[in-house]
Amino acid sequence: MARRRKNRTHLKGGTASAPGTAEGVPKSFVIKHGQVGTSLSQLVRDVRKVMEPNTASRLRERARNKLKDFMTMAPPLGVTHLLAFTLTDVAPSLRIVRLPVGPTLSFRIERYSLLKDITRTSRRAKSIGTVEYLSPPLLVLASFPQPGPGTPPHLTLLMKTFQTLFPPLSPKTISLSSARRVVLVAYNAERGTVDFRHFLITVKPYGVSKRVRRVLEGAAAKASSTHGVLDLGNEKDVADFLLRKKGEPGPGTDGYESAASSASSAGGDDLDAISLADDYVGRNNKKGQKRAVKLDEIGPRMELRLIKIVEGVPGREGSVIYHEFVKKTKSEVEKQKAEHAAKERLRKQRREEQEKNVARKKQLAKKDGDESDAEEGQSGDEEHEEEEQSANEEEEFEEGEWDEEEEISEGEEGSEVSDSEAEESSEDEEVRRPPPKKQKTKSKR
Repeated sequence: MARRRKNRTHLKGGTASAPGTAEGVPKSFVIKHGQVGTSLSQLVRDVRKVMEPNTASRLRERARNKLKDFMTMAPPLGVTHLLAFTLTDVAPSLRIVRLPVGPTLSFRIERYSLLKDITRTSRRAKSIGTVEYLSPPLLVLASFPQPGPGTPPHLTLLMKTFQTLFPPLSPKTISLSSARRVVLVAYNAERGTVDFRHFLITVKPYGVSKRVRRVLEGAAAKASSTHGVLDLGNEKDVADFLLRKKGEPGPGTDGYESAASSASSAGGDDLDAISLADDYVGRNNKKGQKRAVKLDEIGPRMELRLIKIVEGVPGREGSVIYHEFVKKTKSEVEKQKAEHAAKERLRKQRREEQEKNVARKKQLAKKDGDESDAEEGQSGDEEHEEEEQSANEEEEFEEGEWDEEEEISEGEEGSEVSDSEAEESSEDEEVRRPPPKKQKTKSKR
């Protein structure tokens, strides 16, 4: 009996349940370029987790791979962005390339923290599985100036670049249960940097104390057993566990929490509480219930400084739109634009010449092929005519008809003489031929 083959039913991004929704979604390559350390390699893997599920999470770079190889393979695969990390003498750098025509944004990574560093230093570390990465994160842009005539153009372009990295948000069609993560991109005007942070969305009951919430959620306390059941063996009454203030050894006159104090320690302020518009992931998170929404940072965290914005892609750069340290006058900018225009004209002219040469070679090859076919056809016709002529001659010879006008040539008359001369010459050769040599044999002594 043949072995049953299992089909994949849980594709990334929910394409199995809603095919066609992945069309037009931005996709990315996150790679490391050149010689980098282990810390920067881990940062590349962490950023791939952030970009899930619309990225090549298992992409492997080789030492002989160049940046051009990835840019060549990206358009056939529908990749729209390339994030390349590299290590320079000053600091690590990041380039965001918009494929296939640009622009290219170059950043300097001032500071960064890995996912494992955030988890170790967090008081409430969350164990993240694969379910959270099956849907793309929500993008939040903070502290960016509003686009206008007084806004620097490079900030507007920077904001649009981060917007195109992630799928657009549609409040009418998005499913509430698919909103699991948040990416925060905040602009720091004082330092001139961009903060990149990654959060996990958590929903908790509102208006319930922390101890009651543990009972409702089934979470284990510090002194709980391994089965997830609260251990109340040291308590005389369940009220000692539910209503006692933090740090109190036992119930007393002021040892019980009031409704106001329990509400303040449960879910936070009223600004954090919302009514769920739809069912959400987790226990008892039903539609219409009041819940407190929290964001837990899971990393990675980066502080980026924009260095340069260039038209085009690496290897085919155009004019410099913005540079952090180099400022040019209007005449220098116009001169640079003229140089780039001349290079573009030269490139276009060479491309046209190459296309003409390719077309000319194809025509010559086609013409040579036609001539060879014609010669082969002509030679075949000649051979066919020769075969027919020889067949006709053979038929005439077999019939044995004698032509009276045909004369006997001299060669035919002297055929007898020539035959006798040939016999005499063969006899003379036999006479003149020397006798064979005797073979030497070894005799026994």
